[in-house]
Amino acid sequence: MKEFFLSDCCHHENKVVTSSFVVVSKQVKPKKTGEPYLALVLGDRTGQIDAKMWDNVEDAIDTFEQDDFLKVKGLLNKYKNRFQLTIHKLRRLGDSEIDFSDYLPKTTKDIGELWQTLATFVASFQNPHLKSLVEAFMADPDIAEAYRNAPAAKTLHHAYIGGLLDHVVSLFRSCDLMCRNYPQINRDLLLTGAFLHDIGKIHELTYNRSFSYTTRGQLLGHMIIELEMLQAKLDRFPDFPSELKILVEHLIISHHGEYEFGSPKLPMFPEALMLHYLDNLDSKMESMRAHFEREAATEGPWTGYNSSLSRPLLNSAKFLEKKPAAVTADSNAGASASSSEPSALPGPELPAETTPEAQPLEIKER
Repeated sequence: MKEFFLSDCCHHENKVVTSSFVVVSKQVKPKKTGEPYLALVLGDRTGQIDAKMWDNVEDAIDTFEQDDFLKVKGLLNKYKNRFQLTIHKLRRLGDSEIDFSDYLPKTTKDIGELWQTLATFVASFQNPHLKSLVEAFMADPDIAEAYRNAPAAKTLHHAYIGGLLDHVVSLFRSCDLMCRNYPQINRDLLLTGAFLHDIGKIHELTYNRSFSYTTRGQLLGHMIIELEMLQAKLDRFPDFPSELKILVEHLIISHHGEYEFGSPKLPMFPEALMLHYLDNLDSKMESMRAHFEREAATEGPWTGYNSSLSRPLLNSAKFLEKKPAAVTADSNAGASASSSEPSALPGPELPAETTPEAQPLEIKER
């Protein structure tokens, strides 16, 4: 039974921990002396951590590979404000020794309800061509099963089982709201783009043991895969308007929004531009939410560095919390005594009356 998860790092800083992890990546690098060391990324369902093994490396190098499970003993500390693990010992685990649910994060939402939400939106389409197209994808059992389980990304956002569906449902809701404010937007076209914009992730990513890229995904990317999937479905609809096909294709290939982010084309009509910005917004809001969740145990409002957003983050809810002021025993006593006395009136301070407990005032002769 796995007891230590990476979300618990804040409680174990500068301590030796023993736990099991999946190997997300493995590299053998040279030290300055020329001797090898292991540079790993280890993961569980709550996150990932950089890990280094400096000693006895020769004995460990060939005992495991990426996607294997390891039992690890090592020192947990921070380097450049990020947790890292210095490995002292490791051992490869067999599948019978682990519970797969400990290593792949999964949405806490009901998958069936999310899928039904999508179906309800699609049922409201007015355009029969777009409605039939999306329903054909949803009725395909292999696509539907993968769509309900795939992550939306490897690490950047919605990187968990069910993440793709969770992301698209959130995006549908945002698109629907924005269409009410911008009535010139073709709602059915925008929602079709939202449904298809990441559907290629079901073939781009593998998520049996850890999240990584398939060979097809690495070589082609999800947008090329999506164009292939779209054409395969459109072959069933010979009367699908060619102009509408071009618009759907452009929604797919332009949704990253910028050339440097992998878009072969920039968004060139309103629905494409809106899809890009709402997709970008949803992914960044989820990245922030997940980062705050991972660092919930930190005391201050500032988080560590968020690599996907290239900045540390301020948890505004924590920042606005009113913490009770520190109260000392003396101030408690003073407050208790003064609470029974009336407030002093403005003006010059008068001498206090002598009480049995107090020392009498010294009277000096004139």
